[in-house]
Amino acid sequence: MDKKLLDLYSDYLLSSFGATTATGLSSLLDGQISHDQVTRFLSQAEYPSKELWHQVKSVVRTIEREDGVLIFDDTIQEKPHTDENELICWHFDHSTNRSVKGLNLLNCIYQAGEVSVPVAYELVRKPILFCDQQTRRVKRKSEVSKNQLLRQMLRTCQQNRLRYRYVLADSWFSAKENLLCIRQDLKKHFIVALKSNRTVALSLQDKAHGRFVRIDTLDWSDPTPLTAWIKGLPFPVLLHRRVFTNKDDSTGMLYLACSDLDRHGDALETIYQKRWKVEGFHKTLKSHAALAKSPTKRVRTQSNHVFMAIYATLGRTRHGT
Repeated sequence: MDKKLLDLYSDYLLSSFGATTATGLSSLLDGQISHDQVTRFLSQAEYPSKELWHQVKSVVRTIEREDGVLIFDDTIQEKPHTDENELICWHFDHSTNRSVKGLNLLNCIYQAGEVSVPVAYELVRKPILFCDQQTRRVKRKSEVSKNQLLRQMLRTCQQNRLRYRYVLADSWFSAKENLLCIRQDLKKHFIVALKSNRTVALSLQDKAHGRFVRIDTLDWSDPTPLTAWIKGLPFPVLLHRRVFTNKDDSTGMLYLACSDLDRHGDALETIYQKRWKVEGFHKTLKSHAALAKSPTKRVRTQSNHVFMAIYATLGRTRHGT
């Protein structure tokens, strides 16, 4: 990869207010780099998650700690006017509870102390066309689920010998397969949010007899975390409930599950609060790194633009912004 052109293009994304194009960058540099050079840079090779790790590895090695955390979350960048393909297509947005047209990006952020760095990402692709029997409309689906992508990313982080203790994720990524992978396969701990209808057993005897109850029906009068067995998991976890007030003054509940039995409620909340770093990262991608501003129509250049936008967020740190 041309590192000089990579830095120029990422700085261009950070400084742009409109559409980001090869012509625009060439013009900004008074033709010192041609339109064709930029186009070849964006289209000749693929820049997957592996390339991101290559670019950030040296930074991560200087900050990583044994108590680091991996934070997973996805975001959707709406692209309503771009032609549909396996990348730009319809995805369900759980934050708005509706389907939107755009690209769906799953990110992994590594945080050690106060420093956070993106270390892996995957774009949700839907190459399979099928006919919905109810609507009779042609739709798209993925070959792998987002939970499968998450587990692939976890294993890659393990292969990269990344030092961390906890994996943090919201309830959309708290599937039992993910939790089993984290605790049993990778020997790490997790702190994840659970939906209120998740069922647990409060003792090994209850678990053995299949007596599982919803977590929103438990007695939460004691603030001390409960020890319980989530249905489908062979090991116990700590359960903690946090009550909070929304902006509209309504009351909300956050249910957390932690595989580290040595933690108390306040510590669980403190560690889980780090998950909000990924929300700030997504905001930076969209507001400052021109994630939505590439008009390209080819899948490769679209996906490479996403890589460039992620890399550009590192540039904000480099420039102190």
